[in-house]
Parts: sequence; structure tokens; C-alpha cells
Amino acid sequence: MASILEIKELTKRFSDNVAVDGVSFSVNKGVCFGLLGPNGAGKTTTIEMMEGILPPTSGEISYQGRGIDNAYREDVGIQFQHTAIQDFLTVEETLKLFIKFYKKSLPIEQLIETCALESILNRDTRKLSGGQKQRLLLALAILNDPTIVFLDEPTTGLDPQARRNFWQLIDRIKKQNKTVILTTHYMDEAESLCDEIVIMDKGKIIEQGAPQTLLSKHFEGVILSLPKQLVEALTASGITFTENNNRLDVLTEDVEELIRSLLDKKLPLDGMQIRSPDLEDLFIKLTGHMLRG
Repeated sequence: MASILEIKELTKRFSDNVAVDGVSFSVNKGVCFGLLGPNGAGKTTTIEMMEGILPPTSGEISYQGRGIDNAYREDVGIQFQHTAIQDFLTVEETLKLFIKFYKKSLPIEQLIETCALESILNRDTRKLSGGQKQRLLLALAILNDPTIVFLDEPTTGLDPQARRNFWQLIDRIKKQNKTVILTTHYMDEAESLCDEIVIMDKGKIIEQGAPQTLLSKHFEGVILSLPKQLVEALTASGITFTENNNRLDVLTEDVEELIRSLLDKKLPLDGMQIRSPDLEDLFIKLTGHMLRG
């Protein structure tokens, strides 16, 4: 698959702080590409350099074999973490206003359908819920029919149902043969949407690849999850575990043998859960701490 963006040894310094430290990766055309990491990992700074907003201290960004130029900026759409919308306008009036800013734009009917805005067209933008506002901002990001769509933590602050509704819109945009570049600190979001990911921590890439490929690479077996109050008992029993969201996770290739061992040690199994490893587990394994800790 041909790459549409190439990032080579990208670095950004702010005085003595190295926000992004020599990251390199490529983005293939037509995929959803995720940059994952906690707040302060450097993912927003990375995406802002890729968008052409921040100049890198060093390194290269190439788009289809050439550098970032005005033509590139016309080929991208951006949904920022925080965007102010003009007050006292309806959703439909906002779309019509922004359409005037571009030489070319998608038909307003297509924007409305793609971003599920039909029911809120006449609503004042000040009265939009969080999810409704994000849908409008997504429509503004794709208004110029971009080749690449940048989404910087677009579902932060949304309730679980609004987040999943937004995921459906991202899938809809991806099916229009657009390349989506997404930053997020939600592991379930990345696992659901992304074809390829890079995981960042402290300005560096610590792992990259397809989500399921990375999970297969780093884990064999399943996770047996137990209540946190068993921490002393597990420690005394010599069983290796990690702490995750007030749970104690034990990775095992033989869950029946592990359960027999716990019963032999007379440890209670109330509240026990068995699940497959996910990207949150991978992040903990790679960094020693939780993503949103």
C-alpha cells in the first residue's frame, strides 16, 4: 500500500523541553492512523507539525513525495481539540458561512448526511450538546473535501454513547477513501477505528503497527483479573500481576491451572474476570503505568 505521508526524525523543542524526540513513521493512503499516548506524550505537537501549524525543530515531513506547501494545506482538513464557533448562528448558517471561505467545497447536503446533522440544522450553535458540536466541527473539517483529515482527540469529554456515534461518522468518512489521522488516549477507540497506530510516551515512539499485530506480538494467553484487595495475597503467593483500573491482572497461557493454583492457596475468586489483552494492557506493559493514570 502506498504511503501518503512520510515522517522522518521529527523533533520539536520548546526551550529546554523536548516535546517530540526524533519520531519516524509513514501513513498509508486510505487508512485510519492513530497516535496514542497520555497527555504530554507529544502526540498533539506531532500532529500540529504534520498539519503545518508548528514548524519542526528538525526532521522532515513529506506528502506524496514533496514537502508541506500551500497545495498540501488545501488538501487537508483539521478538527482541533478546541474550536470556537460563531455565536448566534444555526448549524446550517454556520456551514454556509464556512463554505464561503473555500475555493471548493463539498455540497452542503453531503456534509449534512455524512455528519448526521439533519435533526439540528436549525439549532443555535450555543445550544448544541458536546456530541452535536463535535459532529458540526467534523463537517467543517471535511468541508473542503480533503485528502487527509486530522482529528485531535475528537471524542474527549463525550459520553460513551456519543463517542460510539462519532466512531460511526469516522468510519463513514474513511469509506470515502480519505486518510484519517487520529490522536486519542482512549484505547478502545484506537482498537475500534485504527488500521495502524504509533504509541507515544515522553516524546518518543515506543511501539508501532497494526493493533492486533501488536497484541499478538506482546501477549500470549488471556488475562485473569481480580479485585485489588487481593494485592497482599497475590504478592505473598509469588504470582506476578499488574495493577489496572483498581484491578489486579494476571497474564496466563493456562487459565485452568492458574485458577487451581489460586484455589490451592485458598484465595477467594469473587469478582474474578477473564478477558483478552487490549491496548491498555500493552501500554502498561511497555511503560509500567496506565495510559490515563
